[in-house]
Amino acid sequence: MTSSNTKQKVMDAACSLFYTKGYNGTSVRDIAAKAKVNVSLISYHFKNKQGLLEYMMVHYFESYIELLDTVQLEEAEHSPRESLRRMIEVIIHYKQTNYQFTCFIHRELTLDNVLVREMMVTYLAKEKYLLFGMFKRSLQTLGLKNLQINYYYIQFKGMLMTPFLMPYEMREHVSFDQSHDYFMKQYSLTIINWLEYIYHTNQKPGFKQSIM
Repeated sequence: MTSSNTKQKVMDAACSLFYTKGYNGTSVRDIAAKAKVNVSLISYHFKNKQGLLEYMMVHYFESYIELLDTVQLEEAEHSPRESLRRMIEVIIHYKQTNYQFTCFIHRELTLDNVLVREMMVTYLAKEKYLLFGMFKRSLQTLGLKNLQINYYYIQFKGMLMTPFLMPYEMREHVSFDQSHDYFMKQYSLTIINWLEYIYHTNQKPGFKQSIM
């Protein structure tokens, strides 16, 4: 087995255990047993459980931010609203594809510890810069005040996070591969329709709304 395959097996096992048992409830031996590898291999690749978690979180957020960067770079070719719609679809798809670790991360982000603060300073700050910037540009033509845009953004972020903060409720809707695909499409559309409602209700008199 190659080194990359071993690391991926360990990460997959850790992801499943962190999701079901929590970080503190999972031991290195639990991870090794589920991944069917020797404990020493985990020490070799990640040093310890904390090192494994940090590696997994960096890997998750690096890929996530790269996707958001890509959508932003394409914004010049589309309207802000079209770009935001694409951003929503990309985010929901990424979070749903990495469902277990996404749920775990959102739980961890409610805590106050060194690792969470480091993630907030780096990756979450970058996410806000990219996502809020695009969100704000999509609403600026409506003439809304900054405070009102901020309030809408809080609701927007909540909609992006909610399914991954409520895993038990999600199980009622997502139980097999096809339902995952259906959920990603329909939930993205739900957020997009909410935005369309915001555009419509705040539209200036005489202003012709562009179609996304």
